[in-house]
Amino acid sequence: SFACIMCNRCQDACPAYVTGKELSPAAVEINKRYYTRLNMTDLANGTAEEPHLLEYAISESALWACTACGACVEVCPVGNEPMFDILNIRRDQVLMQADFPHELQGAFRGMERTQNPWGTTEDRLEWTKGLDFEVPTVEENPDFDVLYWVGCAGAFDPKGQEIAQAIATVLHSAGINYAILGNMESCTGDSARRAGNEYLFYEMALGNIELLNEAGVPEKTIVTGCPHCFHTIGQEYPPLGGTFKVQHHTQLIADLVGQGKLRLNGNTLEQVTFHDPCYLGRHNGVYDAPRDALVQAGSTLLEMDRTKNNSFCCGAGGAQFWKEEEPGMQAVSMNRYQEAEKTGAKKLAIGCPFCARMLEDASKEEGESMQVVDVAEIVVSAME
Repeated sequence: SFACIMCNRCQDACPAYVTGKELSPAAVEINKRYYTRLNMTDLANGTAEEPHLLEYAISESALWACTACGACVEVCPVGNEPMFDILNIRRDQVLMQADFPHELQGAFRGMERTQNPWGTTEDRLEWTKGLDFEVPTVEENPDFDVLYWVGCAGAFDPKGQEIAQAIATVLHSAGINYAILGNMESCTGDSARRAGNEYLFYEMALGNIELLNEAGVPEKTIVTGCPHCFHTIGQEYPPLGGTFKVQHHTQLIADLVGQGKLRLNGNTLEQVTFHDPCYLGRHNGVYDAPRDALVQAGSTLLEMDRTKNNSFCCGAGGAQFWKEEEPGMQAVSMNRYQEAEKTGAKKLAIGCPFCARMLEDASKEEGESMQVVDVAEIVVSAME
């Protein structure tokens, strides 16, 4: 907190603050500094009462407004990380105080009982119906080279199912030897961790690591259409003993086009703007692959003002997807959608099923001025 130069860059980049919520990442750091200065002697002597950041540094409304997008961490010139303070406070609230937004209880219960935050017991293979080819499971094709990790959104969300079908179509058309886990797949635990339920994340992560190891996946490649699954499996499973090679589907598509395994008609010349998902771009540094895929598919890219590592969140991260947004001037998703509108593009391309849902809802509210489509869907429409 004493390193903070009070430049307010984190505050200016924060989706919650920009849309009028109580949260200010800068205030978290500055309030920590004030507390330390006021109690410096007692803290140094070890006689100070154990401080709780929720009592003096951040309000409860601000705590749950964070989308865990990482913008505050990305932009800080001195390396402060207020996002992680917030996530740690959430852990205390959930695991020690049992005090959290009631809507999250449904997501927690769903992950505990049915291994998905939707809480549904539907068949995870439902999305494969309607395809004119068979999608093999690991039991049917144990010698697969690529494991397609569908994710809960791909399995249960209507828009996510459309994206999953497009990704499977790409895999099938390119002749990739792939398989899916089917009903053995379960949530990665991303929403649980971001919401502060670290114990639930830990249990789900260990279960998935065991499953993936048994399926022989460490020697294979995992491809997923969900940046949250991409980040969690690729970045957060290794410390727990699960090291896997993970690709986002846009990376695979860009590779396939480069290898000549996927031929695209690049003559459509559609005007498209691309929304960088936080957990694909800022958290993992993948910026070029989705743009390369779109250009190969004939898209004319029109960039938004906030793009790549400066991209603005869709509003779904940090488990916000499962709860009501905190009061403010505007929904985070609407702020982002209106920015996309200003480019004049006809299509808003995304690379995340959660971004798709949030921005599609904003589009409906705005009169559907743009079509919200995944990169994979644009690629499929351009396949020869």
